[in-house]
Amino acid sequence: MSNIIQAIYNIYKCPVYNTGEHYYAKNRANNMGDALEHFIKDSFANSYELNESDAMSAHAATFSYLGNQNNPPDAILRGGDAIEVKKIESATSALALNSSYPKSKLYRDSTMLTAACKSCDGGEWEEKDLIFAVGVVKNQDVKQLCLVYGEDYAASREIYERIRTKIKEGVVRIPDIEFAETNELGRVNRVDPLGITYLRLREMWHIENPFKVFRYAYQFDTTKAFNFLAIINLEKYASFPQSDRIKIEHEPGIDIKYSEIKDPNNPAIMKNVVVITFAR
Repeated sequence: MSNIIQAIYNIYKCPVYNTGEHYYAKNRANNMGDALEHFIKDSFANSYELNESDAMSAHAATFSYLGNQNNPPDAILRGGDAIEVKKIESATSALALNSSYPKSKLYRDSTMLTAACKSCDGGEWEEKDLIFAVGVVKNQDVKQLCLVYGEDYAASREIYERIRTKIKEGVVRIPDIEFAETNELGRVNRVDPLGITYLRLREMWHIENPFKVFRYAYQFDTTKAFNFLAIINLEKYASFPQSDRIKIEHEPGIDIKYSEIKDPNNPAIMKNVVVITFAR
């Protein structure tokens, strides 16, 4: 069963970080977002250099669900974590999440999930840990890549749901409007005298990227073409097979240190984490 530790080792050993040239040549990507997503999936499946047919087989063996832009998450490891891939153009750009607030975990009762997603892994799950894979891509090259778990990056869903609820309650209290429930924040119907105009209330969520959020916990080598960062809470890190952990811990080019980050739900509390970095 694949996991984030195996993916980190595969990324370290990866033969190419020019995702655009690599995946366009293989006709596996239409844009840089697609190329980065393929790169991340290949990292977990160790399928960088496989042909299309063999790569598909490797992905089928590695993932229990593969989504798309309209059906999150981007992937779910068989019996394991969910993965959400985000491309940005600079290390200062925020992540545009659109109608979906930041997720600390993937919950099966989310209305954003398809039936196929909910039934993966036999449907025997209520929540899954969620990995954010955030890449800075310039001129078809991945310049920076971060893997971080949602629970170490985003607040619990109660925080975001409270804001959504308060906004909806505020709209409902406005006199003389006809409010309707939707999968978005809602809709105000019959705005005009003819009753033919409606107003959609949409969410447009953004979150600062992890390179900016965790800048106090790591230091990149700016002289290198590619920098990698992973932040994994200590309990999660210890849950992975010892053989996988030993493999990256004994790799001289990979730097592993134990550190602390702010708890997303309470910055007064520090969480113990493992910070993994390397540059090529």
